[in-house]
Amino acid sequence: MNALARQLVRSWVGMGTRFLPFADAASPDLPLPRLLRLSLFQVSVGMALVLIVGTLNRVMIVELGVPASLVAVMIALPVLYAPFRALVGHRSDNHRSELGWRRVPYIWMGTLVQFGGLAIMPFALLVLAGRGAATDWPAWVGPLGAGVAFLLVGAGLHTVQTAGLALATDLSPPESHPRVVGLMYVSLLAGSIVGALAFGAMLADFTPGRLIQVIQAAAVTTLVLNTVSLWKQETRRPRRGAAIPDAPPFSKAWRAYVAMEGVRRRLVAIGLGTLAFGMQDVLLEPYGGQVLGMTVGATTTLTASLALGGLFGFSLASYVLSRGADPFRMAINGGLVGIAGFALVILSPALASVPVFALGVGLVGLGGGLFAHGTLTATMNHAPSGQAGLALGAWGAVQATTAGVALALGGLLADGVGALARRGVLGASFAGRDTGYLAVYGLEIALLVATIAMMSALARGPRTRVAA
Repeated sequence: MNALARQLVRSWVGMGTRFLPFADAASPDLPLPRLLRLSLFQVSVGMALVLIVGTLNRVMIVELGVPASLVAVMIALPVLYAPFRALVGHRSDNHRSELGWRRVPYIWMGTLVQFGGLAIMPFALLVLAGRGAATDWPAWVGPLGAGVAFLLVGAGLHTVQTAGLALATDLSPPESHPRVVGLMYVSLLAGSIVGALAFGAMLADFTPGRLIQVIQAAAVTTLVLNTVSLWKQETRRPRRGAAIPDAPPFSKAWRAYVAMEGVRRRLVAIGLGTLAFGMQDVLLEPYGGQVLGMTVGATTTLTASLALGGLFGFSLASYVLSRGADPFRMAINGGLVGIAGFALVILSPALASVPVFALGVGLVGLGGGLFAHGTLTATMNHAPSGQAGLALGAWGAVQATTAGVALALGGLLADGVGALARRGVLGASFAGRDTGYLAVYGLEIALLVATIAMMSALARGPRTRVAA
């Protein structure tokens, strides 16, 4: 295992620290090779997310002929586990382990659950689609098996990410938190990009057998990456045989946490901001095609522009926050940039300008990166002593749940308002095909205004720092 770990990390570090974003996140107690190895759990999470939301979304609808409505339900199932992230974080804060570990058991169990979901998923999908020998199964077996597989993957990746981020918080000094957050996001994005390219290449010539190979290879890769990530990371505290204090029940710990000054307002602001930045995810490409007449290839680049904008936002936020800036004000700046981006997106049809639209998309990504980094850093910095898992779990629960709701809500609102506009219910002035899209973009601007107002109150509040 040591040889494998060294080989993986050597290839990652070999690019040179000057070419790696957030390489200065390392500290004497958490050197760069160890930090990069820890970040591998984010690579596995990014790989699983792009597999579920991207690759399997297309494969299930196009190659397997599964109804789009059923596909949407399957993809939404992992979100059901997101609200339990706060409970997972609390349990990892107070886990009783004979070996003295708190985070490692949860990362490992989450890995096994995610591995199990990926292992059964291809067979469940083939039964769902009625391919080959799968037609011998009753009709209800396919949806049930696929649903269980997606739920297991969702539960596993949410558990791994919550405990992994808490472990990164435990290992890094408070002054390094902004850069550690940035590095973890880069690893997540790297896993998504590499996973998307690899899955696309391997499934170019689709066969049921190839689908089984690809998804089970992802399962094995997840197991390897997460094992290397957690290997010899967490110190055994307390030592074996030492007395362990009684852990407070989750309900009591949760009430105490949300009773802290500013916590409720921060969680609501995180939810509003995530909703505002997430509703457009399923709308930008069809908006560019239907309203601005962009080609399929041109609209595909919008996703890359959004991702690059988010990456630049995380890089900028990491640089600024590491020099003592207020994370709440960083989140406010993200909201302001997002408003400017949505305004350009709304104006682009009137100007008949694709470059204006592309610039707006990039600014939306930039604002989302600034907002996410600011809120996550604020959560890490103000986590109660010994309760980093609970605090980060609460952030993850709100962020992931709201992101899932935003995807569904954006599509439903765009279709609903668009249908009313086409029927003339909203008047002749709003009968255009862009009305549904513009209604969602306008709502996102309003949500960002509300988010900025709440974050402004937090920024004006006392800046007392909670001990890590």
